[in-house]
Amino acid sequence: MNVLFFVMRRLGYGVLILFGLSVLIFIISRVMPGDPARLALGSGASKEAVERLTKEIYLDKPLYTQYYYWMRDAVRGDFGKSLYSKGHVIDDIKRTFPATLELALFAMILSIGIGQFLGIMAARYHGTWIDNVARLVAYVGVVTPNFALALLLLMFFGYLTHFIPTIGRLSAYLTPPTTITGFYTIDALLELRFDVCFNTLAHMLLPAIALAWASLAQESRITRSTMIKTLSSDYVLSDLACGFPNRIIMFKYALRPSLTPTISIMGPDLAYIIVNAFLVEKVFSWPGFARYGLNVIINKDLNAVMAVVLILGTLFVLANIVADLVNGFIDPRTRLRRGR
Repeated sequence: MNVLFFVMRRLGYGVLILFGLSVLIFIISRVMPGDPARLALGSGASKEAVERLTKEIYLDKPLYTQYYYWMRDAVRGDFGKSLYSKGHVIDDIKRTFPATLELALFAMILSIGIGQFLGIMAARYHGTWIDNVARLVAYVGVVTPNFALALLLLMFFGYLTHFIPTIGRLSAYLTPPTTITGFYTIDALLELRFDVCFNTLAHMLLPAIALAWASLAQESRITRSTMIKTLSSDYVLSDLACGFPNRIIMFKYALRPSLTPTISIMGPDLAYIIVNAFLVEKVFSWPGFARYGLNVIINKDLNAVMAVVLILGTLFVLANIVADLVNGFIDPRTRLRRGR
């Protein structure tokens, strides 16, 4: 019951945050330079056509009236028509979001797996060359922008070598699997098309590395510092004095309490990865939601911009709630502090 109350309270806060975000983005998108109707129709469109479209999307109304019409439709799941794709925004999102989510989840798997491994090894061999290498990888990851790493990977594998595919989601000689989940890897496995599955994984590898690098570095540094602190605690020193094997101490008694700070950032990291995918998807021509969001922002597609920003905001809210719940499950001290 306490957990349910906690979730409902956080969801209530999340709704208020999303409402404030929608108002802020709505105002910013309307005051930005450029006429959305003119951008949508092109420079050769007649004045009458521009005025007609302006009335259709309520741009001739006051801001509060425009927001009312948008919110009225948005709460029913209708984000209006896209001036960029000429289709419904919700249909564009359904088409592009699975590609970005699949890429982001793959990047999260790389980030968690490699980041935790580097952090644990750095703490286990603190002060040795292994620790120095892990710290160097973490520092490089922190200071290297995702898009810069994406360009380096594209240059190396796209121009200097041809070992890994660099462009698109699937090779041209293969046909996409039937859409079931929207994830090419899962849909291909369900159809037993293993060549499509492995080809999709190969296409995801480079953009996933570019997206995971910063999160990997952050998780590695946090895991290392918290494990070093845990390994110097009294109960761990007592276990060492009793003759417990290092492997048991590391993975049973030191790792679990050291995961709490790392888990706190894992949930928001998924949302950060999707946000950082805007430029990475553009570099690798990945046909995803982030690339779609970048295009609609450039073309000042008001309805699509609002939908993209609200979906990203929703991801941040839900990711933080899930991270708190997982933390409470792993660390009982968190539950006690919150009264759960």
